[in-house]
Amino acid sequence: MSGASPLSSAADAGSPLRVLLVDDHAMVRSGFAMVLSVEDDVEVVGEAADGLDALERARATRPDVVLMDVQMPRMDGIEATRHLVAEDLGHVVIVTTFDRDDYLFDALRAGASGFLLKNAGPEQLLDAVRAAGRGHALLAPEVTRRVIGRMSGAAPVPDRPEPPALAHLTGREREVLVLLGRGLSNGEIAAQLVLGEATVKTHVSNVLAKLHLRDRVQAVVYAYEAGLILPTEE
Repeated sequence: MSGASPLSSAADAGSPLRVLLVDDHAMVRSGFAMVLSVEDDVEVVGEAADGLDALERARATRPDVVLMDVQMPRMDGIEATRHLVAEDLGHVVIVTTFDRDDYLFDALRAGASGFLLKNAGPEQLLDAVRAAGRGHALLAPEVTRRVIGRMSGAAPVPDRPEPPALAHLTGREREVLVLLGRGLSNGEIAAQLVLGEATVKTHVSNVLAKLHLRDRVQAVVYAYEAGLILPTEE
């Protein structure tokens, strides 16, 4: 997993977030485009009707965020996500009609940065694009708990050794990682640790960099796999 996100420069420089829409239904793409195109900080740079087309369009347009359907001809959204992530072609947000765990976890394993249902409102869609563009978590707390529960499989191994990379974290960064793993936002972490949000943002960036995690969604999985949180924790 790489370090700096291709989105960082666009977001930090104040440039519009470049979005690629991928869905085999033209009406869905049009609807998303209508919602996004009226926003000053978002620019729709292309559309694709299947996974193969998405790869071609992403290579040509270099989007910051890809809104990706799952069920499509030629190449589905999960496989397309694997290729996009491998080529560092933007953060992928899976957008699907089906609230199915297998789609959710297959998408996260493929490297998606988030998961959104098509019945989400315009504000949720915009929030998802902006959050992905800044490397923020896109999973609601209840979905985060589903991730943790699914990743648990069997009961945790009692004496599982910690990953060596955890030794690079400070005590405060370790606390932040645990709260990230529980799905808390920067504001919620700040309130719980009695810190400023700017300080929390710095800690989050340090955690992701030191552990070579692409985004906060990966931090959720890492925190569980490292044994820092348990499936029963909320």
